Amino acid sequence: MKRLRAKAGKRTDAAEGPDGGWGWVMVAALFVSTSLVFGLMRALGVFFVEFVHYFEETAQSISWISSIGLACQQFFSPLAAALCNAYGTRVVVMTGGFMAGLGFILASQATTLLHLYLTMGVISGLGWGMVFSPLVATVMANFTRHRSLAVGVAFTSIGISSFAFNPLFQWLLEVFAWRGALLILGGLSLNIVPCGALVRSQRPSIKPNDEQENGSLSCRTMLQRLSSYLELSLLLERPYVTYTLAVTLLNVGYFVPYFHLVAHSQHAGFSEYQAAFVMSAAGATDILGRVVSGWTSDLGYFRLIHLLSLWTTLAGVFIMLLPVSSLSGSYPTLVAISLLYGFCSGALTSLVFAAVPMVAGVERVMGALGLLQLIESGAGLLGTPLSGLLRDLTGNYTASFLVAGSFLILGTLTMATLPHYFSCTDPPPPKRRTALNQNKDPHLALESTNIQT
Repeated sequence: MKRLRAKAGKRTDAAEGPDGGWGWVMVAALFVSTSLVFGLMRALGVFFVEFVHYFEETAQSISWISSIGLACQQFFSPLAAALCNAYGTRVVVMTGGFMAGLGFILASQATTLLHLYLTMGVISGLGWGMVFSPLVATVMANFTRHRSLAVGVAFTSIGISSFAFNPLFQWLLEVFAWRGALLILGGLSLNIVPCGALVRSQRPSIKPNDEQENGSLSCRTMLQRLSSYLELSLLLERPYVTYTLAVTLLNVGYFVPYFHLVAHSQHAGFSEYQAAFVMSAAGATDILGRVVSGWTSDLGYFRLIHLLSLWTTLAGVFIMLLPVSSLSGSYPTLVAISLLYGFCSGALTSLVFAAVPMVAGVERVMGALGLLQLIESGAGLLGTPLSGLLRDLTGNYTASFLVAGSFLILGTLTMATLPHYFSCTDPPPPKRRTALNQNKDPHLALESTNIQT
């Protein structure tokens, strides 16, 4: 009865907030954009072996390309949040889409590994950072009752693109070589620009009391506004810090299979297309996992944080089981484990972001997402090179996957230290504890609603 009352209360509160409308258009925009960010990022493993041979570098050195891109995407997310609050989401996302495409176009002319670090890593990574968090926050601002489902549906594009991009990129490599393939990927990435144009946002206006008589902002006001845009007060709140640490730990190992599973499959003796199909299979179940996860959490029978812990633990276990295929030499075993990992990794992803309003409050979700991405950027930077280093030291990927999976399980254990974690009901939604955001424009703040997650 208690759960039923909590569920009923959730629906009553949710009815007071937004639940769709133009939000579904934004879901479609996020769908396309995430496929061209994380879907493309996951499929870059197809280029891994090609880069190792062409540049004659170690697996660890090549791994830094994708790691720098992921780390920049996360590191620049707070900057994207501040720019959105200052200039509007639309112009920020469109600029990010242009930079994402430009990075790949410039990378097609690379002659050194450093060139790829700066183009595919820094330039495209900066563009990705200006696209992802602002669009996610915009979608969550337009949904209350079906927030997890909306985010999950939008994130299915990552699984769909993972399924389609791996064989497509393998074909592009064979027909156009890696330079031509990267040039085509740059053109595809430019499609993020029209997605950003769909965002309904206004440029913030400056309040008269924020200006000095000469028309310029005072230093104190500028610092206050910057702190407000970045939501720095969250760093003083234990639930947010604990949750961010947990996500950071799981982020160390989460992307490792997507960067190294193709190479691991080839090392185990399977053909290039068999290796590419493994990633496609994982992408297919990734799609199902995102929808099932979002739908299950929106039912309200289980706490979102408990479901997130479940999927994270299972994903870690299946990553640790991936080396079993190389020991047994069985391709069906590799495919089966990859299918299970794909489902769990997809299930946890949408919940990671859907849980942010529960931890930080809906009205602070833009800054909370930015800070979360910034803090976990270090994990994204070190995760795949660590796996590459272990591969160079051991000669195979067994240790790489065992260590990667252990980080996801460690993230679950950290999550269990959240306040009220073992309670069957959700704690009251967090409220803003400072006055830092009082100078924000109303149309920039996300609607504050009493949601139950």
